[in-house]
Amino acid sequence: MLINRRFLLSAGPPALLLPASALARGADITVTDVNGLAVLAGAGCNVVALPGPEGALLVDGGRAVNAAQLLKAVSGALKTRRVHTLINTHWHPDQTGCNEAAGRGGGQIISHEVTRLYLGRDARSPLYEGVIKALPPRGRPTKTTYNTGSLEFAGETVAYRYLPAAHTDGDLFVHFPKRNVIAAGGPVSAVRWPVMDHLNGAFMHGFLRSYEILAAVAKPDTIIIPADGPTLTGADIVRQKDMYWALFRQMFAGFNKGFGPRDLIETRPLKDYEAQYGDPAQFLDAAYRSLQLATVPH
Repeated sequence: MLINRRFLLSAGPPALLLPASALARGADITVTDVNGLAVLAGAGCNVVALPGPEGALLVDGGRAVNAAQLLKAVSGALKTRRVHTLINTHWHPDQTGCNEAAGRGGGQIISHEVTRLYLGRDARSPLYEGVIKALPPRGRPTKTTYNTGSLEFAGETVAYRYLPAAHTDGDLFVHFPKRNVIAAGGPVSAVRWPVMDHLNGAFMHGFLRSYEILAAVAKPDTIIIPADGPTLTGADIVRQKDMYWALFRQMFAGFNKGFGPRDLIETRPLKDYEAQYGDPAQFLDAAYRSLQLATVPH
């Protein structure tokens, strides 16, 4: 199970809560308008939805157990239940729970190629208990990228780009340039320290590079929709990038001294942020182990 350690970040631009009629009655799913995009929270992750003439475009789909409730909320908010296009930011089950419904309805599913491969086989992750079962063929991505891609949907460009070795080794972020909004996916959270799936490709160097990419694409006032929690801004991403780079320098100094993960945690390299962000032990452990896996011979 994911460890939920809450922390506070500066809020993004104010958002308008949609009327109660737009909410799913059978689940604790809320719908918020963010520059004309519907952001649905409570299904397992933040789900971003954009209406189109032939159905909705979704970024991520929450957990499978919540798929019916989520689609009901999408229908209430966008007046369409059909998923025309679904973009998976990565392969974790918190993001891919609507894949089968989208595929069954003839929707296109887009992801990084690595995500497609993971969804086609049983997998394990230190962030989840037990085995994560492969999805049936209709729930697997039908279009993939290794780096960048884009599509035209409802008269606007929707772009997506690889975030290398950030949260997994198949992460994408999704950019809505017309709306000045980025759905950042797994590497960014507004309610906990990010978690790194270090046994499935996440690597501290890639995590840092991903924040550099996001900071370069986002403007200071760009709305950032994280994997969970309230919106952030591009300025928040720059501040977090600087924080993580300072941490990396401390990590590498400890690495050269022969430190292990517990040694690093006990030095409290993020003590100045603990009151604001919470206990960073899980994040530090995974980040440090990713360095060990990449650099120490086995």
